[in-house]
Amino acid sequence: MATSLQTLVPILSLLLLAHVSTSYGGSIAIYWGQSAAEGTLREACATGRYKYVMLAFLNKFGSGRTPSINLAGHCNPANGGCTVASRNIKFCQSKGIKVLLSIGGGIGSYSLASPADAKSFATYLYNHYLGGRSSARPLGDAVLDGIDFDIELGSTANWNLLARNLKGFSKPSRRVYLSAAPQCPFPDRFLGKALNTGLFDYVWVQFYNNAPCQYAPGNINKLISSWNRWTSSVPGKGKIFLGLPAARKAAGSGYIPPSVLTSQILPRIKRSPRYGGVMLWSRYWDKQTGYSAAIIKKV
Repeated sequence: MATSLQTLVPILSLLLLAHVSTSYGGSIAIYWGQSAAEGTLREACATGRYKYVMLAFLNKFGSGRTPSINLAGHCNPANGGCTVASRNIKFCQSKGIKVLLSIGGGIGSYSLASPADAKSFATYLYNHYLGGRSSARPLGDAVLDGIDFDIELGSTANWNLLARNLKGFSKPSRRVYLSAAPQCPFPDRFLGKALNTGLFDYVWVQFYNNAPCQYAPGNINKLISSWNRWTSSVPGKGKIFLGLPAARKAAGSGYIPPSVLTSQILPRIKRSPRYGGVMLWSRYWDKQTGYSAAIIKKV
């Protein structure tokens, strides 16, 4: 049956409107492990608000250092005290939550001295935290879902090689997921080369403590501009997350009131097919403010 032009125009207008208003759904990622006051990992996962949890941090490794995890206030890995985390990790995973080990952080002693060092450390991570085998697994027999790169100090070299070596352990039956937490100035000084590999599944960009690319009261333009650059420039199919402090005191600057985030910013950034959701620093601060509860229905 023929369709008149008069009938066709409204149909085309509706199709165009539907395309323009496309909004992609997302999830919330959270960092846990840096304060005993944040509660247990199980309690965090039981809230039902987080899809990804990063255990923070393994902050001593590379260049001849003995790798060491620091879950401040929760347990002491030196005497095997952190193996009790295993059952909580498994609980989170049973809820469909991906649990990753975050390496680096703003305080620590770490670097990768050479390509051989990157390969050796990747093997260590696989055997001690992922699907490999070791008689000394700091978090017990739980198999983490992947490794998060939160590299903020030391040398900029060889992080791309670490990513490639870790991805080399991925199997169809058990993937090794990679995530990264670069600063919002593009490209990130430490992780730029690593992200250019296109191997990262999740990139939670830190849109705070960086005035040129973060929110300022009454001005979302710098943040939106930076977001657009990140979502159009990072190779691969990994999802990009808006990384934010969950409280004013959680960062030096860049805090966004939940009402501003949900009404002004999320509607804009959710138009990107690379949109993955919101990352919050951290579980401790989120527990104080209820930030995730305030935004979850809009993410």
